[in-house]
Amino acid sequence: MDHESTTAHPGAPAVLVLIRDGRLREEVRRVAAAAGRRLDEYEPPAGRHAWAVAPLIVLDTEAAAECAATGPPRRNGVVTVTDGTPGLADWQAAAVIGAERVVELPGAAEELIEKFAEYAGQHAEGGVVVAVAGCGGGAGASTLAAATALRSATAGFRPHTVLVDGVPHGGGLDLLLGIEGLPGLRWPDLTVDDGRVAAAELHDALPGTGAGLSVLSCGRGTGRTGAIGAAAAHAVVEAARRAGDLVVCDISSARGPHIDRLLDAADLVVLVVPARLRAVAAAESVARWIAGRNPNQGLVVRGPAPGNLRGYEIATVLELPLLAAVRAQPGLAARLERGGLRLRRGPLRDACDAVLAVLSPPGERKAG
Repeated sequence: MDHESTTAHPGAPAVLVLIRDGRLREEVRRVAAAAGRRLDEYEPPAGRHAWAVAPLIVLDTEAAAECAATGPPRRNGVVTVTDGTPGLADWQAAAVIGAERVVELPGAAEELIEKFAEYAGQHAEGGVVVAVAGCGGGAGASTLAAATALRSATAGFRPHTVLVDGVPHGGGLDLLLGIEGLPGLRWPDLTVDDGRVAAAELHDALPGTGAGLSVLSCGRGTGRTGAIGAAAAHAVVEAARRAGDLVVCDISSARGPHIDRLLDAADLVVLVVPARLRAVAAAESVARWIAGRNPNQGLVVRGPAPGNLRGYEIATVLELPLLAAVRAQPGLAARLERGGLRLRRGPLRDACDAVLAVLSPPGERKAG
């Protein structure tokens, strides 16, 4: 897809611009130059990943209609611009695409500058989102997600790590970690009124284990296992990303609008596949479904392998990069039952290190 970028402040996050009208495009460039913001200018419609990760998206009415026809995920930080006073068609296009404001140019240029400032920090601090999916129950996705978050916190991969439980009826990641008795918010307690969450308040409100790890778990019991709101899921993940956190999302085999948001936001989706023929067959359809929302996938193959299936063979069948092929870890299931997940040297920690290595900038992998 053809695009170009302005060259204002190279450290600032770029604004995604999808504008057909040449005069409006020049006006947005002028406003961006005054605000000191970089622009990524694409021919509409944008790809799903570009739509999901941009801090702010600016469209004109024609581009908004084109993008709406592709069914992009609803998100914050979408603005439409018009050449002069907006008419009925402009307002309708803005409503369909989910724009939070319609800005008349050039008369209301200061409103666009305000939006540039409001979303100036998004993604600027290098936050990273990884989603972990599995093929059917018992694949080990929840365990890998929790272990990766623990490994990130103990190794100092990011100043803070947030583990997000995306499986409403999975029993709760706090139970898997052995912290179910700690006070703090779970999904049923979290209210997102305006679509935004402050990362610092989120860190303080959530239970955690060890320094730098917060866990947003699903609830248990009557009235505690309701659906997770898509807007709330998006708000939590983006707040943590803006703060520079690592966000690890357990989606296992769950489906729903909130899972769509988590997949859209992910920089990497890790597919956990047991080394069994039926699991590999299931993984083919799961990988295709994920690719419809996010093409950035990696594979973790988990033993044992009753039929001697090799990790590289499974990766070839699925046409996915193999991040790790790990053998079964003796005693892990019993330890999870007795006191929650604790990371030791072994196959599980090796798999976590492989995932974190993919997310690390070159030369910055942390070991220990």
